[in-house]
Amino acid sequence: MNLIATKKIWFRLILVSGFVVFADQITKYMIKINLALYDNIIVIEKFFNITHILNPGGAFGFFASQSPEIRKFIFLFMSSVIALFVLWFYKKCAADFVFLSYGLALIFGGAVGNLIDRFRYGKVVDFLDFYVGSVHWPAFNIADSAISIGMGILIYHIIFNKVPDF
Repeated sequence: MNLIATKKIWFRLILVSGFVVFADQITKYMIKINLALYDNIIVIEKFFNITHILNPGGAFGFFASQSPEIRKFIFLFMSSVIALFVLWFYKKCAADFVFLSYGLALIFGGAVGNLIDRFRYGKVVDFLDFYVGSVHWPAFNIADSAISIGMGILIYHIIFNKVPDF
């Protein structure tokens, strides 16, 4: 692969991941300065609120009941390992699997966005709160959305065997 192609591949990662991190951090900042913890703004009655929440756990509050030290170690360590794995996988597939590389860049950007929160606050700022009646989906943020979309792209590629040979 020539130098221009290599630069283009890494520029794609930086552009997509950077956009995700920027959008994630700016929306979390706006929530933190404009909405007190646990306050909410009703956007669509009985369906969607903007609610300021600090999530000490992982996805869906996973490990939320563990001690802060254990959570910090687990999430900082695991997030870092996953981020490094995504970078390695990105390098393997970015040239030949462009759509997959966008998915991996979304996952990486989302992981970095939430990792920043873990370093800064020890918790992740969540604010997108969807529900129907009393049934709530766990609150999430832009980083979580990027990770979910990226995982959807990754799963699609795995199911249809559109991944590089290792």
